Amino acid sequence: METQAQAVGLLAVGAANARTDERSLIRAAQRGDSEAFEQLVRSYDTNVLRMAYNLLHSEEDARDIYQEAFLRVFKKLPEFRFDSAFSTWLYRIVANLCLDQIRKRKVRKEENPSVETSSGEVDRLQFVPESRADVDPQRQLLSNEVNTRIHEVLNSLSPRERLVFEMRHYQGMRLRAIGEALGVTEEAAKNCLFRATQKMRAALGDFI
Repeated sequence: METQAQAVGLLAVGAANARTDERSLIRAAQRGDSEAFEQLVRSYDTNVLRMAYNLLHSEEDARDIYQEAFLRVFKKLPEFRFDSAFSTWLYRIVANLCLDQIRKRKVRKEENPSVETSSGEVDRLQFVPESRADVDPQRQLLSNEVNTRIHEVLNSLSPRERLVFEMRHYQGMRLRAIGEALGVTEEAAKNCLFRATQKMRAALGDFI
């Protein structure tokens, strides 16, 4: 029992030291220390890139969000006053950038189903891989229909509903963290998720 208590105590001390170290890095970066800023970036770069990709499902868009997010952090870091955790502040920047990107997609004209190549237009269906011989065709068809329906529903959600839904189900973030990242209350995030989930269930009624 004593050993377990000691272990818990050591973990708490380690967490406190980590927070202190990060705070020191932030203050150093605010004073213009480029090496300190680079260390901050290295601490969060993987999480930021993963979050952007999971929300946007596009490597190119995720890389753009990644670059823009850290550019904004660099510019706004002197304004950071430690009112919240640095990670919450950073993820709020990433979430807002992703929200803007999702909104842009919704107003963008419907994409042409063909691909322009040097030899003319090519039907994109040519690039869809054929089903494996050992996969049940009926099951494969059902899976494709479900995926298609899910994407249709996601595209029909409001930008904030989609963001909350994907942050919860694809990012695995808790509602409190989602609320903090979006600058809203946990209850507001919960209500937004409820609306998105109801729409998803209604659209998938034939499959569940």
